[in-house]
Amino acid sequence: MSKKIKKSLKIVSQEKIAEDIYSMWLQADEIADNACAGQFVSLYTRDGSRLLPRPISICEIDRESRRIRLVYRVTGKGTGTEGFSRLHPGVALEVLGPLGNGFPLEEAEGKRVFLMGGGIGIPPMLETAKELNAEKTAVLGYRNELFLNDEFKKYAEVYVSTEDGSAGTRGNVLDAVRENALDAEVIFACGPAPMLRAIKAYALEKGIPCWISMEERMACGIGACLACVCQSSEIDEHSQVHNKRVCKDGPVFLCTEVEL
Repeated sequence: MSKKIKKSLKIVSQEKIAEDIYSMWLQADEIADNACAGQFVSLYTRDGSRLLPRPISICEIDRESRRIRLVYRVTGKGTGTEGFSRLHPGVALEVLGPLGNGFPLEEAEGKRVFLMGGGIGIPPMLETAKELNAEKTAVLGYRNELFLNDEFKKYAEVYVSTEDGSAGTRGNVLDAVRENALDAEVIFACGPAPMLRAIKAYALEKGIPCWISMEERMACGIGACLACVCQSSEIDEHSQVHNKRVCKDGPVFLCTEVEL
């Protein structure tokens, strides 16, 4: 696991890229040096009344400039994420990271791979697409408005599903897989629990190794508080029950390790 660092990082740029979706680049230095695809960082708000940080997946890593890109959704008025969206370049944020375990890229090298993202689970798949040396097919699921779609086209063949049918296949990512007769030898996925549950069932049916990145509400981000546990098939060394801590043991798991 990479070394965790807490630093005050300056915002390099920020822009709105879709409805309630923002893209922020941070000058991250050591965090960028240590991060890998599938990890996340915890951002502390500038509001003193909010003590807990907000976990946000790393979308891209620019190792040459030592920067990281975060693409996040504003979850409502008065939230920490809305506060982040109002910040401008030059402002500093306290950031802890990189956190969690990333995707095991070595397991998929040289193979045919599905990179499946749904909603705000799409951003961490972009750095995965960049770093993975394989035959990559990105299958991206949206409600309606697309984002990051063009960036994925630089690194993978891209298929899209939308809930309203406004682009690509009407339905979800597995509907897009079936409609386009796609197949793979390995699956990496990130998204909401219902999507991951369906992908796990598909992977087990097809006998495809599948790693999933779970989206959970987190508090500490380092595995101490047990606020983000999920049910597992193994006994956790920390809690001595059938739980895994998404922030520390994950967020990426082999799908057979966890119950969804």
